[in-house]
Amino acid sequence: MSSHLYEHSGSNKLGTMTVVKRSLKALITTCLVAIVLWPVGAGAQSTKAPTVVETYRIGDNAFVRALKADPNQNSLWVGTSVGAIEVDLSSHNMKNVFTRAEGLANEYIFAIGIGPKKRIWLGTNAGGLSRSKPDGGWETFFPMHGLADYWVYSFAFDKQGKAWIGTWDGVSVMDADGDAMTTYRKELINVWVYGLGVDAKGRVWLGTEGGVSMHDAGTWSSWDHDDGLGAINAQELQRSTNTGLGTRSRHDLSVAGSAGQETFNPNYVFAVKVDEQTQDIWFGTWGGGASRFNGKDEWTSLTTKDGLAGNIVYAIAQEPDGTLWFGTNRGASRFDGETWTTFDMSTGLTGANVFAIEIDQNNDVWLGTKGGVTRLTYKSSQEKE
Repeated sequence: MSSHLYEHSGSNKLGTMTVVKRSLKALITTCLVAIVLWPVGAGAQSTKAPTVVETYRIGDNAFVRALKADPNQNSLWVGTSVGAIEVDLSSHNMKNVFTRAEGLANEYIFAIGIGPKKRIWLGTNAGGLSRSKPDGGWETFFPMHGLADYWVYSFAFDKQGKAWIGTWDGVSVMDADGDAMTTYRKELINVWVYGLGVDAKGRVWLGTEGGVSMHDAGTWSSWDHDDGLGAINAQELQRSTNTGLGTRSRHDLSVAGSAGQETFNPNYVFAVKVDEQTQDIWFGTWGGGASRFNGKDEWTSLTTKDGLAGNIVYAIAQEPDGTLWFGTNRGASRFDGETWTTFDMSTGLTGANVFAIEIDQNNDVWLGTKGGVTRLTYKSSQEKE
């Protein structure tokens, strides 16, 4: 099925797949706090990698910034720079496209959430927050309604059903039973919030441009590179001074230096993921790889030296068995606790930078890049048919 926003092609050819074997015992990382044996989810032992089966193209100059599976509707929501697309997970055909014409304040989608009441939450670039109405259509929230900022980049929902909304000017918390919001700014290590996650203890973790903040029953704590966030700059990459503090007029997300090479800005956190098995917290950093924190005093990091495709980590996801996925500036990396597998443009991805990853209820893996989305599956060729 195709439209001006969306077309897809199928392929069962994996292409050139990069596999790097690592002994789990060898994955011992030195950090500023401790030296620890690298633990990945207890069930993550499968070395079988999925295969690329389909590519969904949305346009050469369009970006996929967010992906979210909705098991309630058997759908995948795709957040792009040209609108939100709903895909049927049975047929893999497009169900709906949502743009300004359908009620959004802005088509550029940076975040997608599924709320406790099964409503769809869309965070936009300068268009505030759009939330689906129970009877159809969309309602929009701007700063005039209590939202911290017009730029919304992440969502998380706590045990009380409250919505945590990460923006470029703090985090807003919306009441579970109403639309009233509270905004936190001075409590954060940095007000530019990109990643959010809630652990089993109810603690809320925030990834910002200046480090990590955590909310625990009214108490705030923060950490940065000096505490162990992000690996050391072993490659002596050019340091990036990009920060949101006082620089809104010149702010950008360019991760390349003057010569086009990777840069290093480890306090800058793009992604937050709570490990569902260990309850450790993962953070995707700018140049410092993927960092894991036990929530107390131990930090460890994975970089290209360990098998990660790239040291700039935009997205992190986890399969039910604990297998981890990292979206980087050089493709997507899969790590099952022993084996690294890298998927990049040579294997069918539409772009080098993987900005979004989602695991759907069928355990298919979706990777969002510039140009489109790629679907990977563990199913055999007979099952695919």
